[in-house]
Amino acid sequence: MTAYERDWEAFVTLSPEGEAHMDLAVEGVTCAACMVEIERGLSAQPGIRKARLNLTSHRLAVDWTPGESTPDQVVETLSRLGYRAHPFDPAQVRERADSAGRELLRCLAVAGFAAMNIMLLSVSVWSGNATGIETETRDFFHWLSALIALPAAVYAGRPFLRSAFAAVWAKRLNMDVPIVIGVTLALFLSVTQTIQSAHHAYFESAVMLLFFLLIGRYLDHTMRRRTRAFAENIAALKAETAVTILPDGRLREVPLSKVEPGEHILVRAGERVSLDGTVLSGRSDIDQSLVTGETALASVGVGDPVYAGTMNASANLTVAVTTASGATLLDEVTRLLEAAAQAKSRHVQLADRAAALYSPLVHLAAALTFVGWWLSGAGWQPSLVVAISVLIITCPCALGLAIPAVQVVTSGLMFRAGVLLHSGDAVERLAEVDTIVFDKTGTLTLAVPEVVETAVLDDSARALAGRLALSSRHPLAAALARATQAEVPLPDAREMPGEGVCAEVEGRELRLGSATFCGLPEAQVQAALAARPGASLLVFCDGAETPVPLLVEQRVREDAAETAAALRQAGYRLAILSGDRTAPVAAVAQQLGIEDWQAELRPADKIARLEQWAATGARVLMVGDGLNDAPALAAAHVSMSPVTAVHVAQAAADAVFLGDRLAPVFEALRLSRRARAAMAQNLWFSTLYNVVAVPFAVAGFVTPLIAALAMSGSSVVVTLNALRLRLAAGSSSERV
Repeated sequence: MTAYERDWEAFVTLSPEGEAHMDLAVEGVTCAACMVEIERGLSAQPGIRKARLNLTSHRLAVDWTPGESTPDQVVETLSRLGYRAHPFDPAQVRERADSAGRELLRCLAVAGFAAMNIMLLSVSVWSGNATGIETETRDFFHWLSALIALPAAVYAGRPFLRSAFAAVWAKRLNMDVPIVIGVTLALFLSVTQTIQSAHHAYFESAVMLLFFLLIGRYLDHTMRRRTRAFAENIAALKAETAVTILPDGRLREVPLSKVEPGEHILVRAGERVSLDGTVLSGRSDIDQSLVTGETALASVGVGDPVYAGTMNASANLTVAVTTASGATLLDEVTRLLEAAAQAKSRHVQLADRAAALYSPLVHLAAALTFVGWWLSGAGWQPSLVVAISVLIITCPCALGLAIPAVQVVTSGLMFRAGVLLHSGDAVERLAEVDTIVFDKTGTLTLAVPEVVETAVLDDSARALAGRLALSSRHPLAAALARATQAEVPLPDAREMPGEGVCAEVEGRELRLGSATFCGLPEAQVQAALAARPGASLLVFCDGAETPVPLLVEQRVREDAAETAAALRQAGYRLAILSGDRTAPVAAVAQQLGIEDWQAELRPADKIARLEQWAATGARVLMVGDGLNDAPALAAAHVSMSPVTAVHVAQAAADAVFLGDRLAPVFEALRLSRRARAAMAQNLWFSTLYNVVAVPFAVAGFVTPLIAALAMSGSSVVVTLNALRLRLAAGSSSERV
């Protein structure tokens, strides 16, 4: 379907303020220069209020004033700039990205294989030229090189050819235009000189140029692909239909868009709540980590609120809908997440900004070189050789590898330290951090709750309590089962949703569950919780004996205090933002010596606090694990999450750390600072290389082959400088 056949009006949504909005997937975006060009080109059109392009997902969000612009004009503007647009669909975007990655890998393999074979032939020609070689033999080697180089260059150069052709068609220049011109001229001149039985041909220069450029492009693509699309992960939490209860009691499954506030819906055990509402009947346990960040199940009954996306674990609930589809808390989290990701996509690397100036300068230098040599009396072939040398020697291969090479090495070092990077520029942003904000539950504490003490039970009662706990799905009961190492559940155990589990043993009724279910007086409940403000209460009752309170809590990571102290000593400002209750957050903050903390926050509250810090110039690292942390993770300058985090939080984070220790956070910051220094060194070297090499090429002292070798050598230098980080890390004795 062409852009003119599609009804773009159908993909437009209107905000409450009457502003039009459309999300598009844009093809042909290869670097930050493309992003800047698209955003500037659209923003210059009448009526366009905002245009934001996400460089990772290629998602373009456009807002405009109806009547002043139309969706067709937006798409036509993109077409004039040389980019194709489609309605944004995360699955299709992923499919196109995977296809592009496979094509780059195939092109890289072809270019590498061809370069190796042509270099073997070229070495023979160079040796023969020095020691004596028959013309027929040299011509044979040159024609054999042409037979390999021409089809290999056409196949391996397709990513550059498409991009350059689209740019020229749109009457603009990009980085791929001089690359294509240089390769094409080198091949043309090589064929011409082969026909003329000349001593030199430059097939190896053209193919090696493509090979090294494809390495850089594939590395960049791989780093971007590792960043997961947020929409793909959050979609799993969102129901598409709801079961409504009609006035006569009949049930009907309908789309969410057809459910209005005030209607009643049925939420079965094991299903996700489809819409925000209030419980009318039933009692169950709900996983409300979306709202609170607390992984322990919350008991809900009549009158309690429930939210879309939360999981109903125990029993059926009847819910009165309070919020229609599109306005639920889950929808709010989705919008906050996407808005934060779009804002972060404005980050442009120094290498990309420098490369944006590359094309016009190199074209001008090569053209002036050709004209200058031609006017000075040199023939067109020698003049063209010098111009090609200028194009090749100034190829931004070293500039393109300066950042990715360090990123790849640093990614390996961080993996050894227990950190996995999701974002290509996470290293640079980690190096800029001055403020670190932690979530509590699952981040400063371990995700799995533990029983504080079971010694209050004798061996017999302990064994019975553990076997009874095996019959319950509640996480507190699971913690008790692990603590007692129980393996065989009690027979005929019955679970009461929202209350606990019971069984009969030797004529006695055993109970495990809430204080009310087990008959523990309120005074004893308060006394037990006062000793551990952040703990949850689980009660065991053996027949007529006195109920025994058991405290279960999420233990603070064993090295959290040590890591927090090391971070403070390194000059970082620490804070805690949590959706959990005030008492447990205060206890953890006191234990770690963190004075700046807030509790009972919703996702929007966390983002507001991050924006306050950002307004003061702070560079914030957000460390969190829950769905309620995902928008804040995306909004922060850079973010990390533990490997136990929910999928959406991991997708929103720039890095994930492994294990039960907090030390990887410190290691990531330490390694990133070293990496930033190496990146700066590589950029300076790349710049110095061009300053020194270009005059030699313009003066005619450099052949295309030497130019290709110099370009390759500059790439090797920046790569070796990146590998130096590995040696430094291996000999370093710095530890938290």
